[in-house]
Parts: sequence; structure tokens; C-alpha cells
Amino acid sequence: MSPVEEGIIRKKLAVIVDNLNALDPIRDLKKDEYVKDIYKRKATERLLQELIEAAIDINTHIIVRTGNIVPDDYYESFIKAGELKIISTELAEKLAPSAGMRNRLVHEYDVLEHSLVLDAVKFTVDLYPRYIKEIEDYISIH
Repeated sequence: MSPVEEGIIRKKLAVIVDNLNALDPIRDLKKDEYVKDIYKRKATERLLQELIEAAIDINTHIIVRTGNIVPDDYYESFIKAGELKIISTELAEKLAPSAGMRNRLVHEYDVLEHSLVLDAVKFTVDLYPRYIKEIEDYISIH
């Protein structure tokens, strides 16, 4: 078992914070405004993808460094983080489906439903600040 590397986690948290800040103005866009601007759409998709991947990386890093096996998939990284009390179980269950959004962004980018992406932005901007706080709390005591 290796110690959790706080520097790695903090770099990933910084990605999440930066991407949350960049996504915040997208939260209140109307669908038609979002759809007609390809640059906003593509930027939004990439920001969501990076943010979710940073959280998955944090989950996996802490899970492995605390002597546990690598989660089977991205969804499981959130569930396992909740089981191990890295983040609350409630938050883990709410965030786990964001792994599915990440997969759609990466693999189904050509058929994405714009409303789904806009809903994901609202969800992300609302919930991921809690994730940041819970990870900060975890690393401050470990």
C-alpha cells in the first residue's frame, strides 16, 4: 500500500474547479442558443469530459493507494469511493451516473442529445463542488 499522493489529487481537483468555472455560464443557456453555437457545444462537451475523468482519476488513485483493487469501471469508481468513505455514499450514488455521460461524450459524440448535455452541465455545476469539498476533507485527514 502506497500513500495517497496529495499533489496528484490537488492537480486533478484544480482541473475540476477550472472546468466548473468555465461551465457555470453554460448552465443558464437556452437550448436553441446552445445548439446554434458549435464552439459552445464542443467546449462544453470537452469540459464535462475532462472534469468527470479527473474525478474518476482521483477516485481510482485513492482506492488503489489505500490497498484496494482497481474498480471494474468508471461508474464503480464512484460507488467504491462511497463504500470506502472517501466521499459520502449519497454523493457517490448521485455522481456515479456521470461516468455514463463521460462515455457518451467520448464514444457517442456524433449522436448526443443537446438537452442531455445541458442537463449534465446543471447537474455537474450543482454536485461537483460537494465532491471537491469531500475529497478535500478526506485528504486533510489522511
